[in-house]
Amino acid sequence: MTMAQRRVALLTAAATVLTLGTACGSSGPGATGASAWALTGGDEQTIRQSFQRWNDENPDASVGAEFFANDAYKQKIRTSIGAGDAPTLIFGWGGGTLRTWVEADRVVNLSEAVPDEAALTDKFLPSVLDNGIVDGEVHAVPNNGMQPVLLYYNKKLFDAIGAEPPRTWGELLELVPRFNDEGVAPLAMGGQSKWPQLMWLEYLVDRIGGPEVFEAIEAGEPGAWSHPAVERAATMIRDLVEANGFVDGFGSIAADSGADAALLYTDKAAMYLMGSWAYPSIKDSAPEFIAEGHLGYTTFPVVEGGAGDPGNIVGNPANYWSVSAEATEQERAAALDYLDNGLMNDAYVDTLLENGSVPPVRGIEEELAGTDDSGYLSSVYEVASQAPNFQLSWDQALPADQAEAMLSNLERLFTGQLTPEAFCSALDATLENE
Repeated sequence: MTMAQRRVALLTAAATVLTLGTACGSSGPGATGASAWALTGGDEQTIRQSFQRWNDENPDASVGAEFFANDAYKQKIRTSIGAGDAPTLIFGWGGGTLRTWVEADRVVNLSEAVPDEAALTDKFLPSVLDNGIVDGEVHAVPNNGMQPVLLYYNKKLFDAIGAEPPRTWGELLELVPRFNDEGVAPLAMGGQSKWPQLMWLEYLVDRIGGPEVFEAIEAGEPGAWSHPAVERAATMIRDLVEANGFVDGFGSIAADSGADAALLYTDKAAMYLMGSWAYPSIKDSAPEFIAEGHLGYTTFPVVEGGAGDPGNIVGNPANYWSVSAEATEQERAAALDYLDNGLMNDAYVDTLLENGSVPPVRGIEEELAGTDDSGYLSSVYEVASQAPNFQLSWDQALPADQAEAMLSNLERLFTGQLTPEAFCSALDATLENE
């Protein structure tokens, strides 16, 4: 069985009797029957408003949208694609998952489907668009803001102990007992969702060994997970957990509920490692926290002696729209019309900026300066567009079966059920099975 056939089988096998009633609202059914699924939180409001504008102005090419919590969506979309029952517009992350869809003939080749590929793609930053390209052909285009992972911090709590945000790993560890002594959790964490824990591993491996370490994992090289940089990163994670670096009970906190971010803006946690989608969510939930200047942000600390470039970032260059290959001709036409004319137009870009997100498009420096009183948006644009390497989240860069095993074993590492050595060995086994 070829790799593509195996992945088709995995997709189809996932389409068992799973039904998820997690939709959190809809913009109504499209007159064309075209549909879209996307995530709650983050840039949800921008996407909602875009579809509403589009449907009002284009009733003959309208698109109905539904929104789902992150964890539930990932399961639901895999099931739906495997069953050949995906929405017309598929919300994704690019990377390995997109390649799986392409190899299984589940999504449309946009390079061939649109009349003018350049008109659709030239607006985007190449480093972000690249994540929607498979074998030189565009199969997905960005639909929201760039999402580097940043270390957010509560300035009030730092001022209370007379501390500065950590520039190095050693400085981060030194802050842990100081905040614990004040009855403040050093770090917020939504561990129940698993994927927030991955950000720590991604950054530590990159800071220690550089992007080449994960490139070997992604390429399936035997023993790649046992690289010294991975084992050292896993050891550092255990050290941080055992030092009570994370909030008590972090394994029972769900990121989808926003409870992890709330720890930061309610003064219960001093720091929070999260993608930049956290900013619009915090802005929506606690606007005064941002307006009063209490939210700080910085890049991930440097690991002393590490080989990685401190300018490297991890996260999601953006999220993406793909068009389902199962869509009818009418549904596909409506979706392509929207991508050509409704996605990332002036109103879309303005709404992203107003909501605190940074569009992955070229030449918006003036717009950034005009809507960015705090400097946050310009800072994110600069960090993301100038990073030597912008690593896609590993759970999206890897095939779904490897990603699931990685997250499960990472959870066991965080909870002390696996040693760093056992963690590396367990993941090496996933490469041997490919």
